Amino acid sequence: MSAHGSMPRSAWVFPTLAVLFFAIATALDWTFTHSATGLAYALIVLVILFGTVFAAVHHAEVIAQRVGEPYGTLVLTMAVTVIEVAVIATIMLGEKEVPTLARDTVFAVVMIVCNGLVGICIMSGGFRYREQDFQITGANVYLSVLIVLATITLVLPNYTLTTSGPFYSVAQLAFVSCVTLLLYGVFLYTQTIRHRNYFTADSDDGEAHAISNSELWMSVGLLLLALIGVVVLAKKFSVVIDATAMAIGAPPAFAGIVVALLILLPESVAAIAAAKRNQLQRSINLALGSSLATIGLTIPAVSVAVIVLKKDLVLGLSPREMVLLVMTILVSMLTFGTGRTNILFGLVHVLVFAVFLFTAFVP
Repeated sequence: MSAHGSMPRSAWVFPTLAVLFFAIATALDWTFTHSATGLAYALIVLVILFGTVFAAVHHAEVIAQRVGEPYGTLVLTMAVTVIEVAVIATIMLGEKEVPTLARDTVFAVVMIVCNGLVGICIMSGGFRYREQDFQITGANVYLSVLIVLATITLVLPNYTLTTSGPFYSVAQLAFVSCVTLLLYGVFLYTQTIRHRNYFTADSDDGEAHAISNSELWMSVGLLLLALIGVVVLAKKFSVVIDATAMAIGAPPAFAGIVVALLILLPESVAAIAAAKRNQLQRSINLALGSSLATIGLTIPAVSVAVIVLKKDLVLGLSPREMVLLVMTILVSMLTFGTGRTNILFGLVHVLVFAVFLFTAFVP
């Protein structure tokens, strides 16, 4: 979908279908089973869910064109974060509790975004333009915040003494949640007000496109409808994930990877399209911004839920995953340390992402 021109029919059809399908499936108690009818159910859920996600990105892009950068990127990031929290909370706190889902999803998001998405964006832009420029200062801000957030939420739980294992105590979890929210809030202030120029290229600084008020408010309403559609279908989608994992003998991290891929679809489409338009700065804003939002907002939101409901929340990564996280951060620091990219940088990130996927299924 594109934000340019008239609104495509799918931009309003899929959000409407998502809400209607949920209402009908709930009323008829239609759920996934290992049968031909169950397979049809799974296909319908997946098609409607993915279509609704792409509808969300279209409306977020329309809003982004009206408000300009970096606010436009922030709109899409926040929309995706709402989807992420809803899906994680629905699956993790459902009938079959999955205390590792938040950790697996957050780690998968960091790996997918900082390696897979960044690599594809750099390679696609590099093939077309050879080299692309971006703001080094803005990239450094992203990475500095990401390093702190990733360390205190995914690594430090393995080394605390109050509780054994990859857990935080209730007091520690509350403190870390407050710290992550504070740091992410200050980052948003820096990105949108204090040092906005760090996150805009010369070509899009203050850029805002001619979108009428009627188009803007229609997209706002349909974006909200699309987000509601994704949220209500999350429970239906979780049943399909569980059944698929059992059928193929997938590892425990499979659900986290699938959820991460789903919620990153909007930003991935927008980021790759921006790189092809020689707007690598926007691609970086979308990619690295989603990583920060995932940790800075998702972890506190899930933490509140588990504290109130007195559930377990596993956060600490395994040694293998910590190695991948450290390698990702080091490679990202080198990639974003020059202000210019080429296809080799992109290939390095894509290969690290391939290692992550392979070791997830063949640990």
